[in-house]
Amino acid sequence: MAIIVNLDEKREENLKPSLDRLFDLTQADIETVNAVIMKQMQSPVMLIPQLAGHIIAAGGKRLRPMLTLSSARLCGYQGDRHISLAACVEFIHTATLLHDDVVDESDLRRGMATANTVWGNKSSVLVGDFLFSRAFELMVADGSLEVLKILSNASAVIAEGEVHQLVTANDTDTTESDYLEVIGSKTAKLFAAATEIGPVLAERPDQERLALRAFGHNIGMAFQLIDDVLDYSAPQASLGKTVGDDFREGKITLPVVLAFRAADDQGKAFWRRTLEDMEQKKGDLKRATQMLEMSGAIRATIERAREYGAKARGNLDTFQDTPHKRALIEAIDFAVNRSY
Repeated sequence: MAIIVNLDEKREENLKPSLDRLFDLTQADIETVNAVIMKQMQSPVMLIPQLAGHIIAAGGKRLRPMLTLSSARLCGYQGDRHISLAACVEFIHTATLLHDDVVDESDLRRGMATANTVWGNKSSVLVGDFLFSRAFELMVADGSLEVLKILSNASAVIAEGEVHQLVTANDTDTTESDYLEVIGSKTAKLFAAATEIGPVLAERPDQERLALRAFGHNIGMAFQLIDDVLDYSAPQASLGKTVGDDFREGKITLPVVLAFRAADDQGKAFWRRTLEDMEQKKGDLKRATQMLEMSGAIRATIERAREYGAKARGNLDTFQDTPHKRALIEAIDFAVNRSY
């Protein structure tokens, strides 16, 4: 009896998750978005375009603006307001990266020296403020109070999330719900705002708006949880930052929360010494990684990300099958299964 293998399906299974379809569908719009970004970050104060250009040119995935562009087209929007608003989303994201790198004292971002390493903390904070201001100029220029409400609220919630994370830093008593609340604010909120803009521009029913907002939230949660995993497991060359930064900075991410919960007294003492007291010595990162693996914390975190990915898929059920819907589904797969 012969066994028939569908080679096309086999090829699909072997393909690495990517944003290629999403990029292809939004490429023309992304080029225009990039032109808006370059124009808006100009200033007679030369340090501003130099420093802003450094982080923007570092080669980010542009995932958030692509989600804005694709969600708008998914909803049948035919205008061009989504261009400046996608640029606005990227400015908010970039501003938060500049501030994050200062707070975290990071040296590497997307494989390049961070702006604070090159120009110093003061310059990075102030240029981050400049980019936030440019984002608000773009919101006001769009003229929609609803869009302004979505993006200004996202900016406020992101800041709250960063402060919340600062408060819970080095605290091994952080609970899973505490941590999920932090990343829901500091990461997922901008994803949710980015995807909610589309149905607002297209003047679609509340059902679609709520669905795409939830989609953005869920893919953002999945994205951040996999980030947590990659900090302990990805090759540095592909990750684009120093592996183990979260550990060295004493960050309490979900893998640590789960490993601490499962640890015996000796294990708990290790986490308190390394993350609360910040007494780290050679070999501690390797031991931490082994403990995360052995406790099942890495697998459990990946499973949480998959659960959010499944929710994000469900959020798209209300939309007809189109190239943009398929691209957004592939973006979920990328967020959950990526290795960088």
